Amino acid sequence: MATMALGNVCSLQIKTCELFGICVNHSYTLPIQYKSLDIRPLVIQATAKANSRTESAKLRNRRIRKKFNGTPEKPRLSVFCSERQLYATLVDDQNKKCLFYGSTLQKSIRGDPPCSTVEAAEHVGEKLVQTCVDLDINEISSYDRNGFARGERMQAFEIAISRHGFLFK
Repeated sequence: MATMALGNVCSLQIKTCELFGICVNHSYTLPIQYKSLDIRPLVIQATAKANSRTESAKLRNRRIRKKFNGTPEKPRLSVFCSERQLYATLVDDQNKKCLFYGSTLQKSIRGDPPCSTVEAAEHVGEKLVQTCVDLDINEISSYDRNGFARGERMQAFEIAISRHGFLFK
């Protein structure tokens, strides 16, 4: 505790505890130069979670993956959309296998000459449907967009797979 003495001298009383609880009182006098004492109240603001938008999406996806697990008959469809590309995976979580992987970067999907990424996203959806027909898969357990908005590429992909009846509205 600090107490103010007359003049420019401040007296500090410090109470220290030594080992096994024996308390010793010390009193020190220190010369401190100050012009004015400015006391401001301590302000504590309570805020909600300080997660950014991407961190919130990651937490949400972790919660979703706990609820929906893919099986060989009903796999989980996970789609990742970067700034320029689209990546889709069909996952069997029980056996920890990837049944299908397709992206707009693959040369077999892009074609020669290369098409736009929107058209390539539609081709990814068509390849996914073709793979599902080959593997005798009629429905998916969950469609995971990873928190991404439905842009042009995502919409083109969704239209291609909804023709087969994978997306439930």
